[in-house]
Amino acid sequence: MAIGERRETVLRLIVEDYITGATPVASRAIVEKYGLPVSPATIRNDTAYLEREGYIIHPHHSAGSVPTDKAYRYYVESLGEGVELPSVEEHLTGYILQEAREGLDQWLKMMAALLAGLVRNLVVITSPKPVQCRIKHLDLVALQDVMALLIVVLYEAKVTRQVLSFGRRVSQDELTRLANKLTATHAGLTGSEILAKTEGLSPEERQVSECVADVIADEEKLEYGEPYLEGLRLLLSQPEFTSSPSMLRIMEVLEGEDWLKSIFCHEFKRGEVKVVIGEENTEPALQDLSLITSQYGRPDRASGVVGVIGPKRMDYARTISSLNYLSSLLSDRAVDHA
Repeated sequence: MAIGERRETVLRLIVEDYITGATPVASRAIVEKYGLPVSPATIRNDTAYLEREGYIIHPHHSAGSVPTDKAYRYYVESLGEGVELPSVEEHLTGYILQEAREGLDQWLKMMAALLAGLVRNLVVITSPKPVQCRIKHLDLVALQDVMALLIVVLYEAKVTRQVLSFGRRVSQDELTRLANKLTATHAGLTGSEILAKTEGLSPEERQVSECVADVIADEEKLEYGEPYLEGLRLLLSQPEFTSSPSMLRIMEVLEGEDWLKSIFCHEFKRGEVKVVIGEENTEPALQDLSLITSQYGRPDRASGVVGVIGPKRMDYARTISSLNYLSSLLSDRAVDHA
């Protein structure tokens, strides 16, 4: 709905001022702070119109204006697709990540911490989950008596561990030969393909192969990859959540078994940044928050999700631009590890 150029300017200034200060915005302050060529009375008329249309509220009769969910949605839509992270921050972030030599899991933790620092809110990144899991290699390590540790490395750098119990004592040399043989025969295969190649294997080789197939099946049941979470302290230190009951509700969601599904509860289109504001959230405990999420990677091979969780008052322009830039870096890294 068009609200007129001046009222749109007033609404944008109210939203941006409230994002920065977290206090109601007075009409006189808008005129004085931003030098608008109109009187405070004209601005009061504009804010009265915006209030009738549901864009702002006044917590008290004499208080200034506070944006509603509708105002934030209008503001986000007005940003368009051209928001970009300042080039200095792009170069600095890119340089830091380029110098990092850790494995993918450590790199994702660093990426989550960097993004949390940029947006000053909670960040969740899931590791890239393949459309179909395939084994890269496996190792076996003798533990004690008949026990051995099976280490399965899948493509996309996913590592899982499982303890096996054999029917007899198996030496480390024998375990190493067994692991080398199965790596050579199973590398690049899916779980069903591995099970189709168990004929002629020894009892131990068959047991390990079936366990690997079970590991792959369990991974494929998961809706999301491993989550990396950073910035919870930054979120909970926001004025909205200091000593607030909503803080406890947020913690309950994050401690729940399906908390990722509560956050990433919508379909993604390739390259799309999804913004969910306040009551647009289907999870009641998150309706004091906004969620900005994006998918990274290649949906036809492997993909993950990166998301920012913050108050409805979050800096949308900065968060969207940061998310766009870091999602592109994540996509490049995910392809490198595919």
